Amino acid sequence: MQRRQFNQAGTSALGALILATYQQAHALGLGDLAGISNTDASNGLKTALEKGVIAAVVSLGKADGFLGNPKVRIPLPGYLEDASRLLKNFGLGQRIDELVTALNRAAEAAVPMGKDLLVSAVRTMNVNDAKNILTGGETSVTRFFAEKTRTPLSLKFLPVVTKATEKVGLANQYNEFAGKAAGFGLVKKEDANIQQYVTGKSLDGLYRIIAEEEKKIRQDPMGTGSAILQKVFGPLK
Repeated sequence: MQRRQFNQAGTSALGALILATYQQAHALGLGDLAGISNTDASNGLKTALEKGVIAAVVSLGKADGFLGNPKVRIPLPGYLEDASRLLKNFGLGQRIDELVTALNRAAEAAVPMGKDLLVSAVRTMNVNDAKNILTGGETSVTRFFAEKTRTPLSLKFLPVVTKATEKVGLANQYNEFAGKAAGFGLVKKEDANIQQYVTGKSLDGLYRIIAEEEKKIRQDPMGTGSAILQKVFGPLK
């Protein structure tokens, strides 16, 4: 009983927090929010985030999801990206291109595995999470997902990335060369292993696209076809 009361109180506080933010927006002349309940406000934020997650996973977890998107396309790290241009002059251009393609294909293969964990993070959001999202600025959504999911998703992604990069013979040579380059400060230590590098970049790209999708949903709630999003965010248009 106590736990149920706590959960109800938490939900009420979350709704009140979000509603207070919307009411502040209304005070600035951004719409009529009188018909929005605490529950609607809470569900509206969670629905927007969940839809953002799903849209991002669909966008990135397919062929050319990373490779064809300049915002998240994964290059060789640091000095190696510059060095690759020189290597291409020595006839290794095709091998370099194959490696870069493999890096991005690995990310595309890994991303769908994160959907359930990301959605769970949204559905179990607490009052403090909501407060940080609402008051944390443009990067608040990215920070929320990174704090809640980066470590477990890294563990999920790494085996998939490892399997994908093993298909390219240059991957082992990369690790050997990057390890030496890291010793001279030419490559960050965390980027000296190709599998870990791709895993990190996969997550960076995923969080970025989630944030962008969530922002688009809030800007165009009518376009989502969701009644709760239209009710909560529509008055703020």
